[in-house]
Amino acid sequence: MEIILIRHTSVDVPPGVCYGQTDVPLKATFKEESSVTAENLKEYFPFEHVYTSPLTRCVRLASFCGYPDAEHDNRLMEINFGSWEMKPFDHNNDPRLKEWYADYLNVAATGGESFAMQYQRVSGFLDELKQKPYKKVAIFAHGGVLICAQIYAGIIHVEEAFRALTPYGGIIRIHLNKK
Repeated sequence: MEIILIRHTSVDVPPGVCYGQTDVPLKATFKEESSVTAENLKEYFPFEHVYTSPLTRCVRLASFCGYPDAEHDNRLMEINFGSWEMKPFDHNNDPRLKEWYADYLNVAATGGESFAMQYQRVSGFLDELKQKPYKKVAIFAHGGVLICAQIYAGIIHVEEAFRALTPYGGIIRIHLNKK
């Protein structure tokens, strides 16, 4: 199965602010960025099915690219940063933040999830997707979800995860073998 993963466009959030699953606004450049993404996406047409994270930043891009009826799936949401959401990392006094910096793979944000938990969520979605009859699907999602999908597909290793962050509006192609 061929899966085309599309990251949402730039968010209108100050640098260094942890936004995870918060439904944040997009930058005023949304139309220009989305036009580039939509044009780049044409090389991958057609899709048998299209999925999206339910967060507005993904739904808007899916709609702009011609998929207003894309299937929403909560497992495609960005990592849940719990009580850290919408706080600048530099001004977060939670003592767990140091633990998280030392082991973000396994340490959950206070009231949220760890990267390993997000990976399990995305893996569950991909395990289920492999059982579907589709040959090619598109998924509009978040940077963390695209990283999880690439690890799942064996394209990158977990140690290099955040060096493989797809740019806003970027597109990644992975292949999964059906079970």
